[in-house]
Amino acid sequence: MAKGYTKDYVGVVPFPDTVELRPIGIVRSPYTERWGTPRQARVPEAAPHAAPREGRVELFPDVVPPIALKDLDGFDYAWLICWLHLNKGWNPTVRPPRGPAVKRGLLATRAPHRPNQLGLSAVQVVGVEGHVLHVRGLDILDGTPVLDIKPYVPYCDAFPDASAGWVDALDAAGKQGEGE
Repeated sequence: MAKGYTKDYVGVVPFPDTVELRPIGIVRSPYTERWGTPRQARVPEAAPHAAPREGRVELFPDVVPPIALKDLDGFDYAWLICWLHLNKGWNPTVRPPRGPAVKRGLLATRAPHRPNQLGLSAVQVVGVEGHVLHVRGLDILDGTPVLDIKPYVPYCDAFPDASAGWVDALDAAGKQGEGE
């Protein structure tokens, strides 16, 4: 390759009209209904001192072999990317459970009903056993399809000084509540 030459990767493949995803596993959670399931894993539940609940992610060995979990047990947290298969339909504005009854733009919230039913959850890694990832701090219903698992890496996943828009305004006004 000549010096200064760059290859045009984006120009050779057309933009996709659809995207096909295949579950790599399933969440096994103590939560079987939406009522009582935490809205965010790090937000205190109704009982302020309730311990985060444990569960597991069972990988499908015919899709992803157990060796794919190698070294994940060295991380404190992992991101679960899930398909929220029970959520049908969505609205461009929603009324979050936190703060005054004001409709917010959907994409400025973490509401589960979205144009694509993707869920993102940071869970504590308890351990790895074969094709099973044991986790703590689930906010996902039992039977939810898992699309991917990524390690949580603090130096690039945490932005402690980041602004949180309308959520910061609620906190400043002293209207802390359950999570969004």
